Amino acid sequence: MAYKITERCDGCGACVKWCPVAAIRGEKKALHSVDGGLCIDCGACGRICPRGSVEDAFGIPAVMRRRSLWEKPQIDAETCMLCGICIDACPAGCLGRIDIVGDIQREKVGVTDDKACLGCGFCRRECPVSAVAMTGPSA
Repeated sequence: MAYKITERCDGCGACVKWCPVAAIRGEKKALHSVDGGLCIDCGACGRICPRGSVEDAFGIPAVMRRRSLWEKPQIDAETCMLCGICIDACPAGCLGRIDIVGDIQREKVGVTDDKACLGCGFCRRECPVSAVAMTGPSA
């Protein structure tokens, strides 16, 4: 089920920039549209839209949130099996393996590109051991 852009769209292009699968098209300053065959339902278009012109598949308007408030994945290194499913599930390619340096050198999965994260939660949804939690910024 794809997101939809309504007539409130002013063609600013923010949604185009943040869509990880290039499912949004439109000319600058003109109504944009979502290709339902490409849309992966990550919701980035709705979280970034300054006009509130994006609706989900049920017709519920998405709410814009400043990027600094988007939830980010936190991976519990003790629970994580390093299977890589979360890395493969990430449409933004912002997760990867990170070396932990300490008494014992080992790897963990974590956010490797914080600015690219869409806050979609695909990593959490696909984790077979529930090692991923989506959290907002620290207060």
